[in-house]
Amino acid sequence: MIELEHVTKLYGSIPGLRDVSLHVPKGQTVGLLGRNGAGKTTALNLMTGYFPPTEGKVRVGGKDMLADSRACKRMIGYLPEKPPLYDEMTVEEYLAFVSELREVTRKANREHVNEIIELCSLKEVRERVIGHLSKGYRQRVGIAQALCGAPDVLILDEPTVGLDPRQTVEMRELIRKLGKDHTVVFSSHILTEVQQLCSRVIILNEGRMVQSIDLTEKPADTLRLRVRAAGRKEALLGALKGLQCVLQAEGVNSPEAGTAEFLLTCKTADEQGRATDQIFRLLAGLNAPIRMMTEEVDSLEEIFLRNT
Repeated sequence: MIELEHVTKLYGSIPGLRDVSLHVPKGQTVGLLGRNGAGKTTALNLMTGYFPPTEGKVRVGGKDMLADSRACKRMIGYLPEKPPLYDEMTVEEYLAFVSELREVTRKANREHVNEIIELCSLKEVRERVIGHLSKGYRQRVGIAQALCGAPDVLILDEPTVGLDPRQTVEMRELIRKLGKDHTVVFSSHILTEVQQLCSRVIILNEGRMVQSIDLTEKPADTLRLRVRAAGRKEALLGALKGLQCVLQAEGVNSPEAGTAEFLLTCKTADEQGRATDQIFRLLAGLNAPIRMMTEEVDSLEEIFLRNT
């Protein structure tokens, strides 16, 4: 649905984005994760056509953003970090105005606005002046204006920034609901938020895409184990390396006297059975009681800290 192909954006001589290529399929919710200044907002501005890339191509729905920007922008609803609200208008007046700008016909406008107000839970404030709304409601109106014109793609820049805990939960629920019928790309620096809402995470650092993580992936057919057992490190390491299921083994410092500790990369299972069972049998046969065996799993936080 959205594609960046070798995109670079320079601000003068300063790179905001460097040779980034990514593809967001239709129906996916993708989070852009990174520290301040990593390039998240630049990437979103390029996706919306707010400014052109210095190099590379941006496509939406297969159409080139530069060659056919009008068609591309029709497919996109955008919530910038500061929502473009008119404080003197009521919620209903503002959404009707934006819908007209997005080429919704006068005949269809009222019903269209009613649907958006219902979807964004704005019924109780529809006749309120926007300038008198709380931060949470203003952010909801910001998302509502992004829905005007029935775009296929929603691009949201830090949609929960500045919200209190209750408002944040409500906004996440709204984004989750919108993700059922739209392709959603949003930026955030909150790891838990990205994990809760996204099927895929893209980590940016200093304008580069350093990691793309599919949060829906099935468990891999390999696993990493940390094993501590009583005995001599050299002898046990050699025996562990001899197991067919062990792909890689290294000895590490053990905090417990008289024991040896290892980091193992293993096939989850092979024709000899599960890797954990094979390791138990081997060490029991060597009279090397196991003191600890745990699976090493990288959390999103660890991946983020390692790459930024």
